[in-house]
Amino acid sequence: MTFAIRPLTAADAPSYRALRLRALTEDPAAYLTSAEEYAGRLLEEVAAGLRGSENSLTLGAFDQTALLGIATLVRSERLKLRHRADVLGVYLAPEVRGRGLAGQLMHELIVSAKEMPGLDVLELSVTETQLAAQHLYERLGFVMWGVQPDAVREGGQALSELHMQLRL
Repeated sequence: MTFAIRPLTAADAPSYRALRLRALTEDPAAYLTSAEEYAGRLLEEVAAGLRGSENSLTLGAFDQTALLGIATLVRSERLKLRHRADVLGVYLAPEVRGRGLAGQLMHELIVSAKEMPGLDVLELSVTETQLAAQHLYERLGFVMWGVQPDAVREGGQALSELHMQLRL
């Protein structure tokens, strides 16, 4: 199966909203946003977030028709932080995991980041339970710089977040 990776637009909002809600429902410990919080977002809000700008980008991975993977890059608009951007909301549908698609999606996000003038560092946080994600990020060159204990609480369980960065 071949996959196409491209920037999402407002027209992709229904597919993106459905996949993001699936991610939040299936793996709630991996994200700061809860499914309940996200379910309340209007489609117009989701579409507005996908319009992209010089400081943000969401990539989607598609098979022939279905959106199966997402990853977002958001650059700080504050002058003293413009050299940094956050990688957020990375998700790959379970039925296509293990085929290298997550690596392709993240690679494309990194390539896009390198094209942003003055952007030198990508940052992300990953919950301690997300071992496959941690290994992927390490393979891509991300380095852990800190651990925040009790960063997230899911189902009454305190989880640590690992903070990682990639120097571009």
